[in-house]
Amino acid sequence: MAIRTLVVDDEPLARERMIFLLEGERDIEVAAQRSDGRSALNYIERNPVDLALLDIQMPEMNGFEMVKQLAPERMPCIIFVTVYDEYALQAFAVHAADYLLKPVEKERLTAALDQVRKRQSIELSGAELHGRMTEMLADLESRRAAPGRILLKSEGQITFYDPEQIDWIESAGNYVTLHAAGKKQFLRETLSGFEKKLKPYGFVRISRSVVVNTTRIKCMKSAQYGDYSVQLRDSTELMLNRRYREAFFKLVERRDG
Repeated sequence: MAIRTLVVDDEPLARERMIFLLEGERDIEVAAQRSDGRSALNYIERNPVDLALLDIQMPEMNGFEMVKQLAPERMPCIIFVTVYDEYALQAFAVHAADYLLKPVEKERLTAALDQVRKRQSIELSGAELHGRMTEMLADLESRRAAPGRILLKSEGQITFYDPEQIDWIESAGNYVTLHAAGKKQFLRETLSGFEKKLKPYGFVRISRSVVVNTTRIKCMKSAQYGDYSVQLRDSTELMLNRRYREAFFKLVERRDG
């Protein structure tokens, strides 16, 4: 039987290359391709899918977030396609999840597909696959809480950052502006997505449009209406909105306690 396959990657050339590599696999049927996690999730909810080749770093909803929202009965086999760091690879290995490192090599893709075929031969249910993915993602999140680097993708380029080098991030429509070491970088990602990635490193939202690295704060002063003026080490001044004040002080007290 054909293995109905969904290819998900926000880079058109990466999707095209993956589909090209799959053409030589006689039992693989590319049912659809999608450019983001949200549309991929919607497709799987409405169509039977046996296998998803899923990029991790995508705007708005990344590959991990998409898997978390999948209903157990709709869970296909997952092959993550990633440039992710050592913590992710360790988590994949522990839970026997399949992954491919970019740029994808034909031989490595064939090996990963063989693992999918083996899983199908023992007829794992969607619930069993969902359980394995849930365990893997939980393990990955615990590993990511350790100090390390984060990977940010913009216009086909992957940039590695030490979280402590980042001062603050502000939203700019469908983009965010990252402020680090006196420089700015525009990235196509939501502020909420950034907040989740950086929370383990002491970052917290201080207003609707700003997330700040608490270790970069020099001082704070009371302002009007319960707000605070926040001054960073580079003399940047930001406002801590009273709506976010409680969560901010809880984080600071927990890290200093």
